[in-house]
Amino acid sequence: MSKIERAVISVSNKDGIVDFAKGLSGLGVEIISTGGTASLLKKNGIDAIGISEVTGFPEMLDGRVKTLHPLIFAGLLAKRDSADHMGQLAHMKIKKIDMVVVNLYPFKQTVLKDPKDLDEIIENIDIGGPSMIRAAAKNYEGVAVVTNPSTYRSVFDEMKLNDNSLSLESRKRLMLEAFRTTANYDCMISNFLGKSFPTELFPSTLNIGMEKAFDLRYGENPDQTAAFYTDPFSEGVSVARAEKLHGKEISYNNILDLESAMELAVEFSRPTAVVIKHTNPCGIASADKLVDAFVTAYNVDPLAAFGCVIGLNRDVDLATAEQISSHFVDCVIAPGYDEDALAVLERKKNIRLLRTNAPIVMDESPEHKMKKVKGGMLVQTNKFVDVNGSMLKVVTKRAPTDEEVHSMLFAWKVCKHVWSNSIILAKGERVVGIGAGQMSRVDSSMIAAFKAKDDAKGSVMASDAFFPFRDGIDEAAKAGVTAVIQPGGSIRDAEVIQAADEYGMAMVFTGVRIFRH
Repeated sequence: MSKIERAVISVSNKDGIVDFAKGLSGLGVEIISTGGTASLLKKNGIDAIGISEVTGFPEMLDGRVKTLHPLIFAGLLAKRDSADHMGQLAHMKIKKIDMVVVNLYPFKQTVLKDPKDLDEIIENIDIGGPSMIRAAAKNYEGVAVVTNPSTYRSVFDEMKLNDNSLSLESRKRLMLEAFRTTANYDCMISNFLGKSFPTELFPSTLNIGMEKAFDLRYGENPDQTAAFYTDPFSEGVSVARAEKLHGKEISYNNILDLESAMELAVEFSRPTAVVIKHTNPCGIASADKLVDAFVTAYNVDPLAAFGCVIGLNRDVDLATAEQISSHFVDCVIAPGYDEDALAVLERKKNIRLLRTNAPIVMDESPEHKMKKVKGGMLVQTNKFVDVNGSMLKVVTKRAPTDEEVHSMLFAWKVCKHVWSNSIILAKGERVVGIGAGQMSRVDSSMIAAFKAKDDAKGSVMASDAFFPFRDGIDEAAKAGVTAVIQPGGSIRDAEVIQAADEYGMAMVFTGVRIFRH
């Protein structure tokens, strides 16, 4: 194990640094420091050598140049087991540096404070810090690199027990954390600038730049471990930005269901309630009052709704809270909660209550949709063509009524949030039957009709893709469906249209497919 005799300390986040530096100094470690860090250490009685005393150059350009000097980087990068490297240090009278304690300029905090102040944001892009971290991490066998204040105690304790040395395993852990730190820092910079400047839709490299929000109890199942990562610069309403007010900790499956609830709720401007089970809606309705929307949505399929996740696009009032509390509900997400409504819901110990603190409305610039596959990542835009009445092409002898068009457009919005193959039956602004995720479209049609029961009579049908055969229309007719909205485009469109004409149905084509895989 290589002994640590000389350390550079230069930190933006000064939490815990005084105690750590005192500990290092007490172990006889010579400390070199910069700017504000040096002033803080000296103020607290720690003998710190200023960086300029080592380099022979003043800190320059408003602090942009401090540590960028061969006397620093040669001391970091020289391989301790290389006679040639050590000979060059001796010839140039350069001392080794055995530890770097650095955390970086607060780029993220600067952006969050004022994302429009580009000059200040650019000034908070650290140059010397990442350079020292990378140099120390590259030479991890001879140099320890500490980037996270939470590790100060464990690093000091190990040094104290091992004559100022750290094990190779500890150095490897610190190296990995260091490269993750600089990688995430650069991701944050590139992602922010990518949003700020005109750029290509799909750049040549994909930078994630996520930060761990918290560990989860487990993943989809108890034998899987999981964590939740968030984008620090995400905008708009989202589960990631929502505030948890009450209830058990959020689970992996909760997050997926809450996301589904919000994605669907933002489609509607009227008071709307979404009931989600296993990422699919099992009920949705809009009404003049939120409580009526919730009661209607829940009663679409009350058996499936047991243990559901609820998304609401209005603040929860007392009447809605009382209705929710009469059922077993896992999670609720809403813009806010009236004080008396929150008091009612908090009587249920385990229900998870989340507040977005902002209106649940359609985002003007939605994020990309990503799906990880082994060895790669699928990335696509997360926006569908907004289908309206003027885009509908009537293909049957009978044109739909205005009421049917209104209902079909409601069903269409729901359909694109249901796993394909998806079939939606609706009346007015409420769903009455949902057929989701089947391998054949006719099976989805039959399931939607089964779920709707008598409510299928007089309903309209939405399909996320074309009908490959007429059998889906035959099933719809048996159930009492009067009108169908679908993309069209099948080689058997004529056969499907003929079936609709035989039953006196109206059918419209959108020309837009809305698969969800």
